[in-house]
Amino acid sequence: MPRRSQQPASQGVALNPASSPPSTFTDGLPLPKVLIFDLDYTLWPFWVDTHVSGSLKANTNNTTVTDRTGESFTFYQDIPSILHSASTLSLPLALASRTHAPDLAQKMLSLIHIPTPSTQTSTKPSAPRKALDFFAYRQIFPGDKKAHMRGIQKSSGIAFEDMLFFDDEMRNRNVESLGVCFWFVRDGVTVGEVDEGVREWRRRRRGLKEGGGDGSARE
Repeated sequence: MPRRSQQPASQGVALNPASSPPSTFTDGLPLPKVLIFDLDYTLWPFWVDTHVSGSLKANTNNTTVTDRTGESFTFYQDIPSILHSASTLSLPLALASRTHAPDLAQKMLSLIHIPTPSTQTSTKPSAPRKALDFFAYRQIFPGDKKAHMRGIQKSSGIAFEDMLFFDDEMRNRNVESLGVCFWFVRDGVTVGEVDEGVREWRRRRRGLKEGGGDGSARE
């Protein structure tokens, strides 16, 4: 695991419900059948098993949680738009995390609610939803990420070639041996990262259909 600052970057990070959805979601071209996300430094800017000290409490609007030391935690700011956009399209989402604190991660996902992006609201905005409820498939346990992918495949019936996986650690690129498309995330998931990942998945899909190479995610 690469070293990070011991000070979690979540403090002061605000969710951005006004960000635009990924453009690849509405351009009429094929999409993966499931988008899979790591948690730490991918959906949120901290290690849940290192930076978070138990006994969590949601803030008044449920968009952040505070641990017993008073530190606040939440997702990267573009996450609301990405999750709601996928939900609108009925595009399944999944989690694949190797954290050593799976119960704490699940608790955070239950406490943090995702506000409805302003670009997707009607005259009466819908109520915020628990983050956990956006993910149809959840594989949260220590171990090789290939085991997580196999669990998602078994639960969903979706072929590995139809999966797109976002993660901040290059060692987890080994899932490509199964046929999963891996997209390396350097500084947390953004709308732009999702678009780039989807484009990479499309490129590989074309290559498979044409009998070409497997393509390589950026390094």
